[in-house]
Amino acid sequence: METLRRYFLEVAYKGTHYHGWQVQPNAMTVQEKINHALKTILRKEIETMGSGRTDTGVHGKQQYLHFDFEGDLERRTFLKKLNAVLPKDISAYNLQKVKPEAHARFDAAWRSYEYYISLRKNPFEEELSWHCYYQLDLGLMNSAAQLLLAHRDFECFSKVKTEVNHFECEIKTAFWEQKDQHLIFHITANRFLRGMVRAIVGTMVEVGTGKLDLEGFQNILDSRSRGKAGAAAPPQGLYLSEVTYPERIFI
Repeated sequence: METLRRYFLEVAYKGTHYHGWQVQPNAMTVQEKINHALKTILRKEIETMGSGRTDTGVHGKQQYLHFDFEGDLERRTFLKKLNAVLPKDISAYNLQKVKPEAHARFDAAWRSYEYYISLRKNPFEEELSWHCYYQLDLGLMNSAAQLLLAHRDFECFSKVKTEVNHFECEIKTAFWEQKDQHLIFHITANRFLRGMVRAIVGTMVEVGTGKLDLEGFQNILDSRSRGKAGAAAPPQGLYLSEVTYPERIFI
């Protein structure tokens, strides 16, 4: 009888046509498509666990999941077969053996997101960025981003109906940069609340337009009230960009 081994699979996806990451009834999701592809090539039902969830329309540049399988899987052959049966908007990039207790969700040390705002209408990015018509002050938005680093409780940026034990997150980096006709927001934290990044971006855009000043932004952080923060930015500009793990879990 072959030994049960645990694997980490690195994937990427365009989330436009999916109702988010996690399997759910009566809706097409990224995880569902990956599970089906794994079943097809491994010829058995495979349970997967992702590093976290992404919402409807949100993309993943780097997402990890773990699964268990009896016996050795040769990386190149496995990835070639898996990519052949995955939809065109989902790709498998890497397969790594990990220790039996390794967990894609609970062992993730840091997660990073990027949010793309397009400063001009671009027909090739309709599903990949938020075309923002406003004049935005990048300096003020970066000043607001710095206020996030000194804060811990982010209930004001969390979806109201969510089951969590607490709203504390440690944000390691948060900043905006401009590249050509794009403003890109980068944020890295040990955990994120549901809808958190889109709510932060939507509120910082209010700072960038002058609708909200920095004192008002700080007041929102202190309020712990989602009703005081701005509207969530649309999903198509958001990307899960990186997930990092401690080296000790890999074989």
